[in-house]
Amino acid sequence: MSLSASKQKRLASKANKTKKTDKSSKTSTETNSQLTEQLNSLSLHAARTATGVLTSAPQSRDIKIESYSLSYYGRTLITNATIELNFGRRYGLLGANGSGKSTFLVSLAQQDIKLPEHIDTYILNEEAEPTMLSAIEYVIKHAKDELARIEKEVEHLLSQDDAGDNPVLDVLYEKIDFLDPSTFEPRAAELLHGLGFSASMIKKPTKDLSGGWRMRVSLAKALFIRPTLLLLDEPTNHLDLEACVWLEQYLQGYDRILVMVSHSQDFLNNVCTNTMYLNHKQQLVYYGGNYDTYVRTRSELETNQMKAYEKQQAEIEHIKKFIASAGTYANLVRQAKSKQKIIDKMEAAGLIEKVLPPIKYSFRFADTEKLPPPVLSFDQVAFSYDGKIQNALYSDVNLAVDMDSRVALLGPNGTGKSTLLKLMMNEIEPTAGRVQRHNQLKVRKYNQHSADQLDLDKSPVDYIRDRFRDISQDTDYWRQYLGKFGLTGSHQTSKILTLSHGLRSRLVFCELALERPHIILLDEPTNHLDIESIDSLAEAINQFKGGIVLVSHDFRLISQIAQELWLCEGGEIQKFSGDIKEYKEKLRKAMLKKNKMSTA
Repeated sequence: MSLSASKQKRLASKANKTKKTDKSSKTSTETNSQLTEQLNSLSLHAARTATGVLTSAPQSRDIKIESYSLSYYGRTLITNATIELNFGRRYGLLGANGSGKSTFLVSLAQQDIKLPEHIDTYILNEEAEPTMLSAIEYVIKHAKDELARIEKEVEHLLSQDDAGDNPVLDVLYEKIDFLDPSTFEPRAAELLHGLGFSASMIKKPTKDLSGGWRMRVSLAKALFIRPTLLLLDEPTNHLDLEACVWLEQYLQGYDRILVMVSHSQDFLNNVCTNTMYLNHKQQLVYYGGNYDTYVRTRSELETNQMKAYEKQQAEIEHIKKFIASAGTYANLVRQAKSKQKIIDKMEAAGLIEKVLPPIKYSFRFADTEKLPPPVLSFDQVAFSYDGKIQNALYSDVNLAVDMDSRVALLGPNGTGKSTLLKLMMNEIEPTAGRVQRHNQLKVRKYNQHSADQLDLDKSPVDYIRDRFRDISQDTDYWRQYLGKFGLTGSHQTSKILTLSHGLRSRLVFCELALERPHIILLDEPTNHLDIESIDSLAEAINQFKGGIVLVSHDFRLISQIAQELWLCEGGEIQKFSGDIKEYKEKLRKAMLKKNKMSTA
């Protein structure tokens, strides 16, 4: 794609002026700006250290970094690995909680290993700032800033003597054409609407939006500028199922480089063209294809490796037996020495390693006494935050949760799913009707902000021991208990501050299990958990003898545990007659219909 002639002429004119300036001179403003950037950089890098060598061609849009190592708070995460990211590919980054996936994304985004100037990066790992700018203004402002940055880079390149032969200019011209100011407002609105914003919400100042909605603004900003390297850390967190379906469809067409950490197998399968696995040896292993292809390929490779390992071990054992039986006969001794050389050569070349099965953590929620129904029931319930029945989120709700319930709540954000959980927890009172509870009922809730309540200066062992002082047990008992939830080794005694979000979530589940509730309410429990942990959570839910009510954007978890689907929509809460796959297909068709109407 080429830049229009008028734009090229304007940029070239600016570039000629730049050429005439003294390249060695710097204004005090520029110097101060650079000093500020350096101070900020030092602060951001204080806990993280990365080394490596960029080996991709300077003008390439592919990225290759060799001998890459990464550590965080003194703990080594990646050792002497190769980063290889090809333009036009979409990578799913997998690895256990605490292995360093998020830190790795930040290292790439902050360019610990400096990338060429034409490779711009953006990481989604924090929400948009609370400002007076509306959601749509916030997205457009960032696009304008990015356009100005690219134009400045073009001016710099045009001021060089070899500007006409530099292919990077074509890349930058393409970006400038894409960031056409005349398209800013409709494109930004389209992205925000896709992520669930109504026409009125996109005009709200970001300071008036919740953290979850500001995260969506941040995501819209990233998608709007379409960076060369887009890094998404759990992009479906804070999204409802409708927005997840939209984002899945959108990212299927992302034609730059995408690296994504996600706990959703469904999402990884439908978006990714390649898979990166950060293994227990602190290496990055690459697989072609989506998540299912990765699982199949890895299983085949490990099966073949195990066969080769067993064959080699049998051969070594056979040789060792011969050597042991050789005795002192001269001819046998010579043969024994020859055989020993075979073993020595094998060891020098590196023996085939035994495949170690992944460690399986057995989440378990303690059983409690069975309560007879009705345990928790809604009788003609209506709720309105302003107390006016005409503004009720929903009305005439007649539903019940018992100790054998497995319920998933469905519906767009804002339809009252979290409000329903609050009514169950007795945190709020219904505007009309009543919520009846068994007099011995103990209800506990996990939500995506539960980990924020942890004491970050304590270690998991100290935190859980202090939290349950009535359980008189020694440190070894608590370490074993934490180990069941995947908090092992040094993670048990390190400050919670230094743990990944996934490990903090496991600590919250451990705490929840010790409270022995009759009904557990789970509000987005998969945020920050790895796929193996989600499977363990699903198994724990299915084995739990109490009731479960789930709000989740993870289609697979819902399919694993839900026996009832309650749809919050149109001011009502009704049971959905189909399964979660049928609901997803319904959302997909509705989205396609909406897109057709908007383009008609």
